[in-house]
Amino acid sequence: MTSEMLEAWRQTPAGKPRARGLGIPFAGVPGPSNAITDVSGVAVGYTTLIRGEGPLVVGQGPVRTGVTAILPRGREGLATPVYAGVHSLNGNGEMTGFVWIEEAGVCGGPITITNTHACGITRDASIRWMAQRIPEAIDDFSLPVAAETYDGYLNDINGFHVTAEHVFAAIDGATEGAIEEGSVGGGTGMVAYEFKGGSGSASREVAFEDALYTLGVFVQANFGRRPDLTIAGVPVGGELSEGRLKKDAPTGPGTDGSIIAVVATDAPLMPHQLRRLAQRVGLGIARGGAVAYHGSGDIFLAFSTANEAAMRATEAAAQSFAFIPDPALDPLFLAVVQASEEAVVNAMVANETMTGLDGRQVLALPHGPLLDLLRRYGRLS
Repeated sequence: MTSEMLEAWRQTPAGKPRARGLGIPFAGVPGPSNAITDVSGVAVGYTTLIRGEGPLVVGQGPVRTGVTAILPRGREGLATPVYAGVHSLNGNGEMTGFVWIEEAGVCGGPITITNTHACGITRDASIRWMAQRIPEAIDDFSLPVAAETYDGYLNDINGFHVTAEHVFAAIDGATEGAIEEGSVGGGTGMVAYEFKGGSGSASREVAFEDALYTLGVFVQANFGRRPDLTIAGVPVGGELSEGRLKKDAPTGPGTDGSIIAVVATDAPLMPHQLRRLAQRVGLGIARGGAVAYHGSGDIFLAFSTANEAAMRATEAAAQSFAFIPDPALDPLFLAVVQASEEAVVNAMVANETMTGLDGRQVLALPHGPLLDLLRRYGRLS
């Protein structure tokens, strides 16, 4: 373990603390950046839109939103799809391309995450980006993944502030290595357990007899009720009662919210196995108190960057395809659960209090009181 790895585990590139930086204990060994980008080739880009304050004026603001772009093979590899699987724990939300992934087991192009009313824009802009930059990647049609969670508690969601140019910027700015967390990209206006939520990530290294694989999870966390919040096995939500949100909006914070999760791995897996990985995200977020209430959109995708040659094959002949046998998948299942739990906490820890439309304020998860509770329950010394 190098000093650079420890630094990346403890704080984001901008110096915001992460869960491990506070000393919160988690099981498992992360990759170098403890992020989805630890999977070789995976890149993440953000466009963050924050402007205006005061009363809501539809079309003007305040604006608290953005776009996240996840590129499974980086910009240079977007012409080659990846094998993928999807799972809906509760379907009060949207992820375009879901049905095609269920049918064909593949995912092509950028994966974007934004607010509910910008989901169509990000989908269409992803196709336009592909058509302009790598037209050979689009044969007759393109069905990219675009997912959403609702940010209308803080953001002028009906002002439609996300544009195609913002999507282009997120894709063009995507990088590998350590990434920012909290109120960035599509997670800018999100709320988790009635604290400030948003974008979070974590990873795990998974050893097999002859190989070491990496698995990473990225979440856009906008879900959960405060009394349910559990961190490191401690029921903290019942005691961290300050700043609870009123149910003064028809949807979003104060009701149920949503979470989108993307799982990436370099382990060679078949589509049905990737669907099984996606299912395990639900177990990870349940450790933190998730219930998948009626109003929550809990939708997960998993992809593998392995078997690129098989993915490129077009001739009508049998192809070779590497995969890990089903009975050996348990370490990867565990990695998904561990990384999903930690990614949500990272999204909350690396955050600040935000005030949005009509002066609505969402408090950041308070580090000091949280650590006091963990000590009281024996989770910290």
